[in-house]
Parts: sequence; C-alpha cells; structure tokens
Amino acid sequence: MKRFFFIAAIAVSILACKSGDKKGFVVSGKITNSNGKMVYLEEVPIGTMKSLIVDSVKLDTDGNFKVEADAGESSIFNLRLDQGDYPVASVINDVPAVELDITMSKENNQFSEKYEVKGSPASQSMKTYMVAANEKLQGIFANISRIDSLHNAGVADSSFVSFTQENKVSASSLKDLTLSELKKSENPALTMFVLGYYQSSANNPGFGLEPLSNEQVNETIATVIKKNPNHKGIVSLQKDLQAQMDNAGKGNLVGSVAPEFSIPDVNGRPVSLSSFKGKYVLVDFWASWCKPCRMENPNVVAAYNKFKNRNFTILGVSLDQQKEAWINAIKNDNLSWTHVSDLKFWESPVVPLYGFDGIPFNVLLDPDGKVIAQSLRGPQLEAKLAEVLK
Repeated sequence: MKRFFFIAAIAVSILACKSGDKKGFVVSGKITNSNGKMVYLEEVPIGTMKSLIVDSVKLDTDGNFKVEADAGESSIFNLRLDQGDYPVASVINDVPAVELDITMSKENNQFSEKYEVKGSPASQSMKTYMVAANEKLQGIFANISRIDSLHNAGVADSSFVSFTQENKVSASSLKDLTLSELKKSENPALTMFVLGYYQSSANNPGFGLEPLSNEQVNETIATVIKKNPNHKGIVSLQKDLQAQMDNAGKGNLVGSVAPEFSIPDVNGRPVSLSSFKGKYVLVDFWASWCKPCRMENPNVVAAYNKFKNRNFTILGVSLDQQKEAWINAIKNDNLSWTHVSDLKFWESPVVPLYGFDGIPFNVLLDPDGKVIAQSLRGPQLEAKLAEVLK
C-alpha cells in the first residue's frame, strides 16, 4: 500500500528524520532458530511505504545483533532478516534502547514464530494489539474457509449460520478493540500503526470488517496533531489525506481505454499491455511487501483458475524493488500468469499513468482494451468475471 488510509489504503509508516551520523535509538537482541546472516533495521517514511535501511549488521554465531538509528521523531522501525518478504519484528522509538528476543519459525525461516520486547512500552502495546488482531482475523479466515468448503460440498446454507454469526462477533470485537487502543494511545507512531493495521484489514472485503469512517479517521489524526503539534510526519499526513479526499472519485478509469505501457517480465523481456488485446485482462497492481496484496492473492488465484479457459487472463504489475522478493512471492503465492515489474517501487511510471495511490489495485479490460471495472476485491472479482464471461 502506498497511502496511510483505507479511504485511500492505509500503510503503517511514520516520517523518517535524518541528521548526519547522529545515533540515538538502539535495537539489540537475539534471533533463535535462524539460518539468516544479516539483520536490517528499516525506517518507513510516511505514506510511501518506501522503507529506508538505516543500519545493518551480521548476526554473530549465537544470533546476537545490535543496530542503531537516529532518534528522530516518533516512528515505526522494522527489523528484517536477510531479504525476507516480511519483517520479523516491529518496534517504536519511544525509548533510547529496545531489546528483542526473536524465535524464528522452523517451518518457514522468513517468519518469526514469536518475539519478546523489553524496554519499550509503545513497542509492547503495538505487539499486543497485533497479536490480538491477528487471532481474530485468523479465526475469521478459518470460518470463511469452512463456509467455502461446505458451500462447494452442496451443504444447505443453514449450516453456515453459526460460522457467519461468529465472524460478525469477531469483526465487531476487533473494531471495538481498535477504538479502545486508539483512545488510550499516547504515542503518535503507535496510534498510526493501530489505525493503519485495522483499516488495511478492513480493506479486504472477505473479512467483513467495517472500516472506520472518514470522521473517525479525521478525529484521530486531529487528536494526534493536537498532542504532537511538532510531529512533521503527522502534519504532512493530514494534508495528504485531505488532498486525497478532495480528489476522491476523480481517478475512475471505467469507460476509458487503458493506458498503454511496456514493462520487463521476470526474464527481462518487455511485455506490452496491448499484446493482450482480444482477451479480457485483469491488470493487477501489487507487490511482495504489501500484506493486503498477499492476503488478496488467494482470491485472485481462485478467479484465475475458474475463468482462465474463458478468454480471460491476468497481467501482474509489481511495485517491488527487489527482484528476488518479487520472484519468491510469485512462486509462494502460486501466481501462474504473466508478471512484469520495472522494480522502481512507487517511482514506476504506471502509478501516475493509472492514478492509483494504494495497492492492491486492479482494472478489468475488455478485449478491445477498454476498462470495464476497477478495484475488484474478494467476491466482487469473481462476480464481475461471471457476469462478463458467460
């Protein structure tokens, strides 16, 4: 995702603040069960998700590490192991030093099985919220899978009622938890993390979460600014959000011919959008580092497998920077269609060309190359394909 808000897709980030070589924030600890070699400390600039590596170090033989950053203003920092798709831990610089004890998953060394935080109340609160939110989201996802299995088996709809009701309760509980955390948070980075985490999850229609309203988001931002008037990142965020709201609805491409582009595929060969004319094409903008994109990928895969023999295909356009992470995500998520990327992140020319400021984003083209739908997510994608691919 590029922008903070689900209204324009939220990303978890806080403005980077650099001042020469001055160091004032230390993250140290130990990583167990890891076959990794390097630890990277990343700070993520506000609204762009363009992570900045501020320090790196080799793990010693016992898995110990120590990385440092400028103190700066209240920010989120990610700890990444080697070139993993996801951070193994996230912290906030509310104190000069944070200690982490990270245990990696034995099944998949890219993921941390658990991590413990010492010395940072804001980092601990962030972790506690993430754990509670993920438990509820995993429960919702499990019930969705059960419902799909029962539906495919031809079981009566009445058998789904308990799962559906359980999901409604979980979704309501998660929203209440989020509002409670936002109300009691005293740290601007923590507040924005909680807000972003929830709104990003609400961006996936399959979860059935009710996103916070524009009014609730604006009130949250205003409160943070009132308490932290000198936080440049939050002030910039508010201006950016207002500009997005002012321009809402102006980027609708439906009814127009999709802008042409030519981007290298995974083997470096240029692929033009016009080469797909004659077919219905879903142009899917995503990235390996975008969690909502990765969560949406199973829906895209299911739609592709269902309609690929009906004059339909997908062109994946990635906003990745690192080719290895991009290729690994394609393989791990079973994305068996054509993929292209110029590896320019948000600087890719396709971003202003298509006018989007958050991912996942997609446009559905008819055989003449005209956009007939956009921003299709979850069941909306399959429903639209069923409508046009009769």
